[in-house]
Amino acid sequence: MYTNIEQRACDLAVFIIDNRATVRSAAKHFGISKSTVHKDLTERLPRVNPGLYRQVRTLLDINKAERHIRGGLATRRKYKGD
Repeated sequence: MYTNIEQRACDLAVFIIDNRATVRSAAKHFGISKSTVHKDLTERLPRVNPGLYRQVRTLLDINKAERHIRGGLATRRKYKGD
């Protein structure tokens, strides 16, 4: 459990950048909710580390643009049994 929220926001950003992770996978890795990850990255991180925020924002935008593809693949696996 983190006592320093700003440090958690930076750690989340580094994890997402290093692993090209999604918000969902970062939340699972850190044991927090997706809402908390999103709030840390979009509201807290810009105040703490603007440079890191710009890097993670780029990756979050890419993930958002591709999420419909991942959802379609998940549905395919569900019904095809792949």
